[in-house]
Amino acid sequence: MLRNYIKIAWRNLLKNPVFTTINILGLFTGISFLLLIGAYIWQETQINKKLKNADRQYLLTSKWDEVDKWPSFTTFGPLAKALQEEYPHLVANYYRWDGINVEIAAGDQKFREGVLLGDSTLIQQFGFDLLYGDPKQVFAQPYAVVLKKKQAIKYFGRPDVIGETLSIQNFSGENRAFKITGVLNPQGENSVTHLNDSNDNGIFISFNTADFFNRLDFKGWEIPIFPSYVELKSGVSPEDLKLPIQKLLKTHTDKEVYQSLEILPVALNQYYLERDNGLVKNMLTTLGLVGLFILIMAIMNFINLTINQSAGRMREIGVRKVMGGNRKQLIRQFLVESLTLTSLATVSAVAAYPLLRSWFSVLIGKEIAPLYSFSFYFILIPFVLALFIGVFAGAYPAFFLSSFNLIQALKGKLKINGSGVLFRQLLLGFQYAIALVVLIGTLVITQQVDFFFSKDLGYTKDFLVTCPVPRDWSERGTKKMANARDVFLKLPEVESASFSYEIPNGNNGFQVAILKSGTNPQTAQVTQAFVTDENFLNSYKIPLVTGSFFQKSDSDANAVVINATAANAYGFESPREAVGEKIRIKEETQPLTIVGVVQDFHFNSLHQVVPPQVFFNANSLNTYRYLTFRIQSENIAKGLSVIQKQWAVTFPDSSFNYQFIDQMLEHMYATELRLQKSAYTATVLALVMVFLGVFGLVSLSIKTRIKEIGIRKVLGASLQHIIYLFSKQFLIASALATFLACPIAYLIITNWLDRYAYRIVVDIWPFAIAVGVLIATSLALIVLQTVRVTTNNLIKSLKSE
Repeated sequence: MLRNYIKIAWRNLLKNPVFTTINILGLFTGISFLLLIGAYIWQETQINKKLKNADRQYLLTSKWDEVDKWPSFTTFGPLAKALQEEYPHLVANYYRWDGINVEIAAGDQKFREGVLLGDSTLIQQFGFDLLYGDPKQVFAQPYAVVLKKKQAIKYFGRPDVIGETLSIQNFSGENRAFKITGVLNPQGENSVTHLNDSNDNGIFISFNTADFFNRLDFKGWEIPIFPSYVELKSGVSPEDLKLPIQKLLKTHTDKEVYQSLEILPVALNQYYLERDNGLVKNMLTTLGLVGLFILIMAIMNFINLTINQSAGRMREIGVRKVMGGNRKQLIRQFLVESLTLTSLATVSAVAAYPLLRSWFSVLIGKEIAPLYSFSFYFILIPFVLALFIGVFAGAYPAFFLSSFNLIQALKGKLKINGSGVLFRQLLLGFQYAIALVVLIGTLVITQQVDFFFSKDLGYTKDFLVTCPVPRDWSERGTKKMANARDVFLKLPEVESASFSYEIPNGNNGFQVAILKSGTNPQTAQVTQAFVTDENFLNSYKIPLVTGSFFQKSDSDANAVVINATAANAYGFESPREAVGEKIRIKEETQPLTIVGVVQDFHFNSLHQVVPPQVFFNANSLNTYRYLTFRIQSENIAKGLSVIQKQWAVTFPDSSFNYQFIDQMLEHMYATELRLQKSAYTATVLALVMVFLGVFGLVSLSIKTRIKEIGIRKVLGASLQHIIYLFSKQFLIASALATFLACPIAYLIITNWLDRYAYRIVVDIWPFAIAVGVLIATSLALIVLQTVRVTTNNLIKSLKSE
């Protein structure tokens, strides 16, 4: 019997190729998009969950009373080790790292790389898989290095490089051979080697070599800048660490730190989703709902189009009933047809997944995993989905078509009662509402992302290029760097050049507590600090409000420049009043003299407000990391080429790794850009679904009213009147959808925008544009179909029934 149902279903599908194609295409689109979104969500939620003992791994995060005093994902170097040594019944293991950026060479291959300088417990604690090497011995000796497979191929062209050496340069310019003792298999994204968007490291060195890099800060309780992880014993909860952490802080830090800091262990298998106030988690939730709604729209279209086809099957239904076919058999037949359609759509979606995956990966800027890499039950989901959709989407048409009166069916008449029409109008209205929410959301997301890149950041980002430089943090090294900068300034292609410790990549600046001299220490303001040369303001084109910036001959360590927000925070009535006044760092007694005030500018992302900022002179502190060039706009490619040639002469032992500031901003807002691109795709699909729905309902309405159209034409009805006749039901549906969708869209987008310190003002235009586009395109579709019918032969229209 089932075989017979399938044969009949297949024949019926082939008899109506247009509707079959539209149905399959609609379901294929909905299922494919849900598969892609589902795969992306699954992939993101699995980050950190494949680490060894992932459910017992925790990152020690810092919550300060003063917001943004120090990074939230770092803490004091000795804390994790002290927890394991003093409370071994609670903590099984620990790992800490310090990120450094150094010059690495192997033969002619030379690159500046990010390196994790950390504890030797890295592989043991997180269970990273070694492709080559002994996990117990890789960090046993000093000057040993472990690298990812990708880096091994990058330097040597092959992964089996055990025993080979890399020449690594420290900050004093000294080169040392490091022996490769291990090669890591690809680990996938995780919050250890890839803690945040500015840190994706592939080279690892044990802290037993820290003295070569002059990094011994793990031993001090002064500066909380080290990412620290602890693995808890089985059965231990993070709450059990609260008292031990408080005791250690009370013992090793001063009273003010102890009272203003709370250390919170965050589960590593949840950290990626919850960081940045749950930015990733909220994005995944949004995409998941959009994917689900797109599929629901496809199902609605399937229902409408299936009923649309029923006009041509009335006599078939009548004959089946006369021949003894009962309603249950008819329902089974229509369900089998529905399941056949959804199965074809699902198989097509699964078959097309590899191609669509590549396209979607490029679209969102992040690789999507192939289906075979997921758990077995995930691969079964599409087919379970096909069964569910087939039954759910086919149930209403099956019961609807099998309920026709025998006489009406034999006459081939399709009589649709008011409740049936109302039901399908409600389906269309719901589709309109979903499409409006998606379209309004896309317009607002686009406005906000454009705002990120078009907002006046307080500096001019165009044609700015930054390059990390060799470090010699001494008076001699700083003079050498100043001379190198001046050499580049003589190039006609370089408009300006500056060296500094910070660049605007969202991961810069250290914090100091500063107060106006002679005031209560309790009034100290957490201030973002920068170390720059005298050319910095000119290179970034940051406006000077009053006073002056550093002078080339100025080496006064006590001269500082602040921004306008700092002047106000320190209690000065105006920036002009601040010039010449004294301030001091809270922990020190030496006064600092304000020589100038600059306009506020954004060096962090727009998630944060501009904080108080202070500039220190690199010529006096002797610290720097980057050279920044403003290239003449006439020929950027030529400018880069000239700089690269001069770089090879000026820094022969250092590679030329440059990055445009615009690229850094894109990296800073990577999550928002992914959401924007996904929203574009969802909008196109939602509109396609709506148009398919409109097409189905208009076609159904026209099929049942062809004779009526002919009579109206005979009685003198105009084309405009007939168009209005078919348009009014859609105008009513769109009006109800607008009334429902606009408040929902407003609540969603305002909630999303609330996470940004700087955001657009939501006005009426996204709503008006979305409603206008939807109504205009729907009406155009209705007009085209109506015109096609009204221009048919009048006699045929009158004979149609």
